[in-house]
Amino acid sequence: MAGHGFYSKSQASCIGVAILFCTSLVISSFAELERLEHPVKGDGSLSFLVVGDWGRRGFYNQSHVAFQMGKIGEKLDIDFVVSTGDNFYDNGLTGLNDQAFEESFTKIYTATSLQKQWYSVLGNHDYRGDVAAQVHPALRKVDSRWLCLRSFILNTEIAGLFFVDTTPFVIDYFTDMDHTYDWRGVTPRKAYLDSLIKDLESALSESTARWKIVVGHHAIKSAGYHGDTKELNDLLLPMLKAYNVDMYVNGHDHCLEHISSLDSPIQYLTSGAGSKAWRGDLNQNYKEDDLKFFYDGQGFMAVQLTNNDAEIKFYNAFGKILHEWKALKELHSAV
Repeated sequence: MAGHGFYSKSQASCIGVAILFCTSLVISSFAELERLEHPVKGDGSLSFLVVGDWGRRGFYNQSHVAFQMGKIGEKLDIDFVVSTGDNFYDNGLTGLNDQAFEESFTKIYTATSLQKQWYSVLGNHDYRGDVAAQVHPALRKVDSRWLCLRSFILNTEIAGLFFVDTTPFVIDYFTDMDHTYDWRGVTPRKAYLDSLIKDLESALSESTARWKIVVGHHAIKSAGYHGDTKELNDLLLPMLKAYNVDMYVNGHDHCLEHISSLDSPIQYLTSGAGSKAWRGDLNQNYKEDDLKFFYDGQGFMAVQLTNNDAEIKFYNAFGKILHEWKALKELHSAV
């Protein structure tokens, strides 16, 4: 299985060093954000798929979505896959030997085109299990595609992807008496968030990427069941606007969704329909931003980038294109 797409910026040829970096993040979550790199195609373009909220051992149409991802991945010649979190239901992984890892990931996403690097963040359901196991580099020995960290930066020649651990932002999880969360490496919460926000702001301010894409599990803007995440609107959104972020990509709401900001170039893109979807959960009163598209069934998203152009497509579990959006970078205009 391919894992050759990712390498450490400081040691581009040394996978071992990158694995050591992963280990250091398990031990100390307050370390500076790890920076990874992924090459673009020979023509300078980049394409990838985005799927979220998927890990259900193939049930709830997860296998159907995976099959279509394989077909579209081949057609677009994707470079990698992004997972927006809630990778293993209902309660994350129990440890490094949990069979759910292979039953929900390795044995499901079997298409040749999907044997590329997967870059993943954690969701709130993942925090109900053993987080240290899910982000541990030992899982790469089971499936070399897997790379999951709390927060990190992925640099390509034309795009910078900034992966953010959003679950600790949500204060309600810390008072949830119905579930147990693995907060090792996160508490004290304020210090963890202060460090993360500082590092993210530094990375965004220094980035010279043509496209800036922030990836998290929770939505900033959503017309779905969970809706907007107040903590992200308060703590992250001003920063995204200040540093001209182009897209915020998330899961959490089990739907496909596109909202355009009315006061910035930001596109809010939800891809959380990798398996179980929630029918009829559209908030009909959602008018804060321009809701361009909402689908309450299963599916995934594809992103295609060149130096000057971006194209987003949402697909359902049958491989049908439900929504398309294109942008020219110079004009910040969409059609």
